[in-house]
Amino acid sequence: MTNQDSAAWADRVAERSPTVQRSRIRSVQQAKGIVDAARRLLEAKGDKFTTQELVKEAGVALQTFYRHFGGKDQLLLAVVEEVVAEGCVEFEAAAAGLDDPVERLHCYITTALGGVLADDMSGPQVMTAEHWRLHQLFPEEMARANQPFADLVERELRDAAAKGLLHPTDPERDAWFVMKLVMAVFHHYAFAAGPRPKEDIGEQVWQFCLAAFRGGQTPER
Repeated sequence: MTNQDSAAWADRVAERSPTVQRSRIRSVQQAKGIVDAARRLLEAKGDKFTTQELVKEAGVALQTFYRHFGGKDQLLLAVVEEVVAEGCVEFEAAAAGLDDPVERLHCYITTALGGVLADDMSGPQVMTAEHWRLHQLFPEEMARANQPFADLVERELRDAAAKGLLHPTDPERDAWFVMKLVMAVFHHYAFAAGPRPKEDIGEQVWQFCLAAFRGGQTPER
């Protein structure tokens, strides 16, 4: 028996062990509690919270924090990943009653950009600043964290193409560009005004994307 075979059977035994399962569940619960605490502190204090404040808020020991995360940046990567994943669940729920993939795509884009209409932009500003800072330090990890939105867009582009409603050149690549466009516009409006009112920006981005996929007419200027 090779070492590789031994590792495989050992993993299978561990998967069947109630003790291991309980330990993993507890570990996931602890990590989730730490991420939730970080999100509360980000909302209340921005990114200036300390590790000591974090463990107090989460109700865990300092060594527990470092057992799950290498440091504050690794924790914030998890926060970004969770925020993006939750947003995608919300976008899907908002479009759940739509049978047309083009309408679902429209819903995803306009709903995502609806966040720039918040009365209090402090939260979006903190997340935007952290997003770009983390992207410089951990580009691959941030790419993975943002991928769920691109996956949503790609799925609808493929469905719309199969039905002859849109004509993307390369659904995977085009979805990546849509994700980047939505992200860039959101990040801009989190801090600054633009050439158009915030209330119009979601529809304007949608019309741009729709024209790019040859599914509609370029809007009049």
